[in-house]
Amino acid sequence: MIAPKRSIFRRGRLAPILAASAVVAMLGLAYASVPLYRMFCAATGYEGTPRVADGASATTGKRVLRVRFDANVGNNLPWDFEPEQTQIDLRTGKTATVFFKVTNRTDKPMTAHAVYNVGPGSIGGYFNKISCFCFTDQTLAAHETAEMPVVFYLDPALEQDESMNGVDEVWLSYTFYQAKGSDAVAAAKTDADKPKL
Repeated sequence: MIAPKRSIFRRGRLAPILAASAVVAMLGLAYASVPLYRMFCAATGYEGTPRVADGASATTGKRVLRVRFDANVGNNLPWDFEPEQTQIDLRTGKTATVFFKVTNRTDKPMTAHAVYNVGPGSIGGYFNKISCFCFTDQTLAAHETAEMPVVFYLDPALEQDESMNGVDEVWLSYTFYQAKGSDAVAAAKTDADKPKL
C-alpha cells in the first residue's frame, strides 16, 4: 500500500510542474514566433519579402523585367522620401543600384527605420538585396538630406518558374517609420553637440 501512495504523491507533484513547463514553453514560442517568421520570410521570399544576398548573381538570365519603386513615410514622421528614379528595366542576374532621397524637415535629429516589400508576392523569392538602407536604423540631422542606395538583382531562376511567366513588372516599396526612442536619441545627440562650459 505504501508504493501506490508514493506514486500518487509523485503524480500530484508532477502535474503542476508539467503544467507550468507547458505554459513557459508556450510563452517562449509566442515571443520567438515573430523573429522566426521574419527569418523564414527573408530566407524563402514568402509573402513578398525580398531575400538578402551575400553578393552578385553568378549567372545572367534572358528576361528583362520592369522594376518600379515606391517610397512612403508613416504617420507622424516629418520626412520627405522619394526614389530618384521611378523605374528601371533590369535583366535577370544583373545587379542594379538605385538611390532614394530622404530629407528630415525638422529642427532636430531623428531616427527612422524603413520597412520594405515587393510585389507581386511571387517575386519575393527571386528579389535579392545585396545592400539596403532598410537593414539598419537611419539617423538624419536637422534639415539633413541624404541619398540612400539599394543594391539588388532578380534571380535568373525565376525564368524556370511557371508562375512568373506572365509577370513583366515588379515593384519595390518602402515606408519609413519613426524608430522607437527616436526623440531620446535626438535629445542625446543635441546635448552632445552643445559646447562644454
